[in-house]
Amino acid sequence: MKIRIISLILLLAGIGSSLGAAAAEYKREIYVNQDGSGDYTTITEALEGIRAYMDYEVTVHIADGIYKEKIVIPSWLKNVSFIGESPEKTVITFDHHANIDKMGTFRTYTVKVDASDILFKNLTIENNAPQLGQAVALHTEGDKIRFINCRFLGNQDTIFTGGKNSRLYFADCYIEGTTDFIFGPATVYFKDCEIFSKRDSYITAASTPEDVKFGYIFDNCKLTAADDVKKVYLGRPWRPYAHTVFINCDMGKHIRPEGWHNWNNTDNERTARYGEYGSRGEGGSQTGRVNWAMKVSDKDAAACLDTTEVFAVTTGWNPAD
Repeated sequence: MKIRIISLILLLAGIGSSLGAAAAEYKREIYVNQDGSGDYTTITEALEGIRAYMDYEVTVHIADGIYKEKIVIPSWLKNVSFIGESPEKTVITFDHHANIDKMGTFRTYTVKVDASDILFKNLTIENNAPQLGQAVALHTEGDKIRFINCRFLGNQDTIFTGGKNSRLYFADCYIEGTTDFIFGPATVYFKDCEIFSKRDSYITAASTPEDVKFGYIFDNCKLTAADDVKKVYLGRPWRPYAHTVFINCDMGKHIRPEGWHNWNNTDNERTARYGEYGSRGEGGSQTGRVNWAMKVSDKDAAACLDTTEVFAVTTGWNPAD
């Protein structure tokens, strides 16, 4: 009997020791470096080193390098920051497009974020597929996701902002693309970003639900284009109640005088919520804009610039926190 008791004690002690060792493996500061000097050499591996449903913050430091990875940030993670060494040289890239094995748009992502309370800073997310169809660089489904000083490179459908009532914040970012390269139903605030059009086409294709007040808001952004690009629309409604407003934005001469497109459906003109306030630059004149665009008042503009109000979709959130 004594032998059995002793054996049981040793077994329990071993289990406890193993659990303790496993807990010790989880770090709050994780380092990714392709040269092997960090905790992991890939971002995908680093995700496995983050405890699910943790109640503390984790920072993943990513050294400069070209990380060819197709990454999913799972829904069971939160409070994680992904910080690159530099936005130009810390690059996450992949090359899927919609016409590979009938993949379709929503499986082409380079990075998909299902998690909430996530920060990306000082890095690039790219889809470098050839222009053979939709090719998403960033696909989000989570809530309260921030992107600071990041670059998003792609062609058609560069950024998909998924999830009704999901909230995203982009500050000091560079976003490029060709057709509908910012699209989806989420509530998104773009602050001091450069939006670069690579081809004559459309910048946004919001699908804001009818009962959601705010869709896309561009605050003090700069709209630029390649030298040969001459005819770009600010947006067209992917769904009837699309909401997109540009406030105090500098618009290049590539922006079409009419500004907005109805996606060849006049019914959309009755429901789409499109407008501007304080547009400037060669493409910022309101003279030739479509007559069905909203007239944005001082009060309306102030509401759009109040991130507390914009993000009060469900619970409160201040992305500056």
